[in-house]
Amino acid sequence: MSKITGIIFDLDGTLLNTVEDIMDSCNIALKKLDYPLHSLKEYKQFIGEGMEELVRKALPQDKRDEENIKICLELLREEYKKRYHNKTKPYDGIKDLLKTLLKRGIKMAVFSNKPDDFTLSATKYYFPEIDFCVVLGAKEGNPKKPDPYGANFIIKKLNIPKENIVYLGDSKTDIMTAKNCGVLSVGAEWGFRGKEELISAGADYIVKTPDEFLVLIDKLK
Repeated sequence: MSKITGIIFDLDGTLLNTVEDIMDSCNIALKKLDYPLHSLKEYKQFIGEGMEELVRKALPQDKRDEENIKICLELLREEYKKRYHNKTKPYDGIKDLLKTLLKRGIKMAVFSNKPDDFTLSATKYYFPEIDFCVVLGAKEGNPKKPDPYGANFIIKKLNIPKENIVYLGDSKTDIMTAKNCGVLSVGAEWGFRGKEELISAGADYIVKTPDEFLVLIDKLK
């Protein structure tokens, strides 16, 4: 039996490739406001710190006042609600990984800086057969990742010692979150940010595929 009995997953860039729907939604919002649009490569760097920060990065530097951010954020939410399932899909091997872990009785949670309503709806839409113990996104009043508040809340709900929990994510924000709450950090190389960011963030392990993550779980005994 593996010593790992609980896993916390990041959502965007780890379980789901969401970048094209986010790009399309944000670019439509920007276009409505007559602001410059951004590329897929740029959005891969924008994503990860929450929707408000995404908007802040996407807006021109001289247009990042609170009123503009609020207007663009509302437009983004409207557009994303229409198209979060247009191009988004689970990464190859993710569904099989989750099913295998579920059969093994490993408790699983999803933790995202995406707004909580979108985190819940996307998780239910793409993984209806997976019984996640906790699904948590960004909520007003709660500090976002890499603050350990949300991760510690999840760990308490899982009721598992921290030494038996792994956190899997694709960005430095995820690695920092794992370190800040005292659990093992694993970087998902297939995500938005890539291997170099995960190395520089100090990930305990980096895996190239979901299958490789499963092998790692088996080794951590």
